[in-house]
Amino acid sequence: MKVLFIGGTGNISASCSRLALQRGIDLYILNRGKRPLELDGAQSIVCDISDEAEAEERLKGMAFDVVANFIAFTPADVERDIRLFKGKTRQYIFISSASVYQKPLLHPFVTESTPLKNPYWAYSRDKIACEELLVEAYRKGDFPAVIVRPSLTYDTVWPVAIGAWEDYTLIDRLRKGQKIIVHGDGTSLWTVTHSIDFAKGFVGLLGNYTTLGDSFHITSDEVLSWNQIYEIIADAVGVEADMVHIPSAFIAKMVDWMEGNLLGDKAQSTIFDNSKIKRFVPDFKATIPFHVGVRKTLAWFESKPERMRVDDYTNEMMDGIIAKYESVYNTL
Repeated sequence: MKVLFIGGTGNISASCSRLALQRGIDLYILNRGKRPLELDGAQSIVCDISDEAEAEERLKGMAFDVVANFIAFTPADVERDIRLFKGKTRQYIFISSASVYQKPLLHPFVTESTPLKNPYWAYSRDKIACEELLVEAYRKGDFPAVIVRPSLTYDTVWPVAIGAWEDYTLIDRLRKGQKIIVHGDGTSLWTVTHSIDFAKGFVGLLGNYTTLGDSFHITSDEVLSWNQIYEIIADAVGVEADMVHIPSAFIAKMVDWMEGNLLGDKAQSTIFDNSKIKRFVPDFKATIPFHVGVRKTLAWFESKPERMRVDDYTNEMMDGIIAKYESVYNTL
């Protein structure tokens, strides 16, 4: 099976690439070549997919059983892909986001039939618009679209709401005994998924043409509170977390881009029903609990000094929110 990954070396996609290669897939990786490929057996296509003329030239004469785009975010990205790959692939997989599901949720158990609506986050609305374009292209033009929705999938990032993502800031604060922010009272429920587990479901969909026109989310079945998530990270570091609980709406007032991140996503208690992906990929099972996976992430960051970067903006943002909240709270 000949497969093209657009992206293929990121937090989620690298695990998918490694598993695809292990399963004998003839894998092509299209990206700008800014990260070392480090994927023995994959064939590299160095190209900026956003430059449609360049992409068309580099892909001339090529066809694939599957094309999966990990870095499409806007309707324009999807429209370009439809032009590039119509008639040149039997399955096109769009990586969307579970943040597209209804906010606020009217029911905490989420299936693929949960309505799509997110008035808080432009990122999610763009993903919804991408999905709508692909559904229309499938219905009217037989474009072989499949939609996959990850939710807070981690490997080389920290799966938290506030304090870190691609840097070491949160861990540095924990090690120094500094305060960290947990939104709300920390009891809302969430799911974090290791990318190795996500890859099992994702790679299982490749070449399964009964999926055309359909959508799937792929997550772990482990459900944790946000208090537990931060406590497990702190335990991996070997410290106790000094957590300050701050209402999500207060945080969003202080930092406007947090509205989508919190009110449009992580402040909502969400439990994913994975029965659909398990029907289509019978061997899919998430087997890496968070207390194991987070130690893998910690080891990855600490294996190279340059990964242990502390971000001044993140520190200043957290300190500013905490100081403002405590100044108000202490006057009550």
